[in-house]
Amino acid sequence: MLKKLALSIILFVSITVVYAQTARKYSNEFLSIGVGARALGMSNSYVSSVDDVTAGYWNPAGLLGVKSNRQVALMHAEYFAGIAKYDYAAFAAPLDTNSALGFSFIRFGVDNIPNTTELIDANGNINYDRITSFSAADYAFIASYAKKTAIPGLHLGANAKVIHRIVGDFAKAWGFGLDFGAQYQVGNWKFGAMARDVTSTFNAWSYTLNQETIDVFNRTGNEIPQNSVEVTLPKLLVGAARTYKIKEKFTLLTEANFDFTFDRKRNVLIKSNAVSIDPHLGLEIGYGGFVFLRAGIGNIQQQTDLDKNKQTSMQPNMGIGVKIKGITIDYALTDIGDQSVALYSNIFSLKFDINRENR
Repeated sequence: MLKKLALSIILFVSITVVYAQTARKYSNEFLSIGVGARALGMSNSYVSSVDDVTAGYWNPAGLLGVKSNRQVALMHAEYFAGIAKYDYAAFAAPLDTNSALGFSFIRFGVDNIPNTTELIDANGNINYDRITSFSAADYAFIASYAKKTAIPGLHLGANAKVIHRIVGDFAKAWGFGLDFGAQYQVGNWKFGAMARDVTSTFNAWSYTLNQETIDVFNRTGNEIPQNSVEVTLPKLLVGAARTYKIKEKFTLLTEANFDFTFDRKRNVLIKSNAVSIDPHLGLEIGYGGFVFLRAGIGNIQQQTDLDKNKQTSMQPNMGIGVKIKGITIDYALTDIGDQSVALYSNIFSLKFDINRENR
C-alpha cells in the first residue's frame, strides 16, 4: 500500500509540474477563500479536524464526522466593503455507519457592474440612459462521498465538482474537477490530506460579443477575447491536529496546515519555481461543548519595505462559536487577502443538526 501511495504522489507531482509550464496561476481562486466561520476564525487550518457538513469543501473524508441524521450549513459573506458577495450552502447525511454523502453550493460574485460600452453613440454623443449593468459570478456545485476503510481510523473521501463562471452576457465557462481527501486518527492526534483538482480542472471559456462591443474594444485598444481553455492545477493541503482536555469542561484544539501549490513561485513563506508552501495555524478553546473561542495566523509572507529591508508579515484571524442544542452559530473576523490590501470582514455562518425520530 505504501508503494502505491508513493507512486501516486510521484505521478501527481510529475503531471502537475508539466502543466505548470503553461497553466494560468490563481485559476478558480474563489474556491480558495474558505467556508464556515469556524474554519475562517482558525485561518483555514481545518483539513485535519473538520468533522461536519463543511467537509465537502475542506476535506470530504471528514463527512464521516456528521453524527446527526442530516446536517445543513449556510453562510453569507461580503468582501471589499460589500462589493463582492460570497454565498454558501451545504447538506450532508450519513448513508450508514461506514459512509456519508454531501452536497455543496458556492457563489462568489460582483453584481450591478456598470456596462459603459454603449455610453457614447455613433455620433459621439454621451447618453447615460444607455448604461446597463451586469454581474460577474463564479459558481461551484460539489458532490461529496466519504467511506471508512479496513484500516482503523483511516477515512477516505472524494469530490466531483462542476464549475460555472459568467461575465454578464459577454462570457461564460464550464468546468469539471475532482478532489480526493483522507483523514487518519490515532489517539488525540488527527492527520489530514486534501488533493484539490487532482486531475487538473479545465474551464472551457466561450465569448459572445456583438459587433458594437467589438467596435468599442477596437477603438479603445482592448484585445478581442477568443474561446479558450483555462487549467486549474492541483493543490495539496496537508495538516495535523491534536485535541487536549484541560480540566473537566475545557478543551483545546490546535492545528497546523501546509498548502502546497505547483503553479510556479507564489508570494508565500516557502517558495520556489517547482513548489510553494503556505503554512497557517489555528486553535480553538471550547467550554462544555457550548462556547468556543478561536484564533489563527495565516498569509505569512516576506515583504520588502522602501529601504529594501525584508520583513515577515502575517494575518491574524479570530472567531467565536455558540452551540445550542442542534443549532451552531459561528462568527469570524477575517481578511480575504493581505491585511494591507483588503479590509477585514465580519463573517457569520449557521449550522443545523436535524434528527428524525424513528417510527
